Parts: sequence; C-alpha cells; structure tokens
Amino acid sequence: MQVKKVVVLDYGSGNLRSVERAVARVGADVEVTADPHAAVEADGLVVPGVGAFAACMDGLRAVEGPRIIGKRLAGGRPVLGICVGMQILFDRGVEHGQDSAGCAEWPGTVEQLQAPVLPHMGWNTVEAPTGTVLFDGIADERFYFVHSYGVRDFPLGRDGTGPLKPPAVTWAEHGDRFVAAVENGALSATQFHPEKSGDAGAALLTNWLATLA
Repeated sequence: MQVKKVVVLDYGSGNLRSVERAVARVGADVEVTADPHAAVEADGLVVPGVGAFAACMDGLRAVEGPRIIGKRLAGGRPVLGICVGMQILFDRGVEHGQDSAGCAEWPGTVEQLQAPVLPHMGWNTVEAPTGTVLFDGIADERFYFVHSYGVRDFPLGRDGTGPLKPPAVTWAEHGDRFVAAVENGALSATQFHPEKSGDAGAALLTNWLATLA
C-alpha cells in the first residue's frame, strides 16, 4: 500500500510536533511546513490550532491558509482541522467581545460555551452519527478536549433539502451541546485533540488516513 503524504500546516499555531508524531505513528509520511505548494499537493492536509480564534486567523492568512484550504476542497482533496483549526472553518468567532471572520467553509458561530466550569478540559464521550467514517469502530470511546469556545448550532443541511449530502455532525456535551466533529466530503474536523486522545485518537487518524486517495 502506498504511504500517504500528509502536510501539517505551520502557521504559528497548534501542537505541530505532537500532531506530526501522531499522524506519522499511524503510517503517513508527514511534513510540517507553511509552503503553499506542498500544502495544496499533499494527499492530506492537517490544520491544527490552539489559542484565540482571531490570532489563529491572522496566522492562517499570513501563510495563505484560507486559499490553500479552498483550493484543496475545490479539488476534493482531504483537509482535517483540529481544535481551533476546526473553529476557523466556520463563518465567525466571537471571543472577549471581538467578532472575527473565519474561513466560512461552514455557516455557524464559535462562541463561549454555556457551562459552569470553563475551560472544558479532559476526556469526554461523543454522540457520533450513523454512517460516520471518522468514528468507525470508536463511537463509544472518550476523546481529549481543551477549550472554552465552540459551535453550539450547526444549521447546514438541517432541513434535508438540496442535492448535496448534508454533513455528518458529531456532538458532545459540557454544560450544553456543542459540535465535537464534522465530516463533510473532503473536509473533516474535530474540536478535541486526536493527538492527545490515546488509542481512540490514533484510530480516528487511521480512519481519516484511509479516506486519502
């Protein structure tokens, strides 16, 4: 079987080395780089992210991240966002009174979770949808979260109309419900950290790797 080439996008945010190690461990040839050509041409692209939404978007724009993601998706080439790397795929983020534009691949707003204790930090279960690819065989496992913000409403595809298959949305609860993962054609993302989620995270990355053409 051909080894898949995966680029972890280096835009100054995210646990780059731990993500690199986790993806390499499940059998990919991994490169951490901000080079646009390498990022567009790889079999898979991982977009990590930690910290504030606005700062991540600034870093992403500095390396042409939104264009790279858009170009890959236009060609049906897989992208995986992790933590804030998932959040920036939505329309906007509202943090500390600052309203920032995201990549707008999905409608929705990243906002503070309504929970008695923040951040949401530690292991949690998820509610994966029927037919999930990412959570195949691991839907009952626990995953590692570290965040205070999330997407609490996912309107895309809710009405069931339109020619395209609606995204598969996985939910989790901490105070209230929030989006834990999305699978939408070539674009996938997780709010939790697969690279910190032990065997379950490794299995999820293996499942994602299997989708790379």
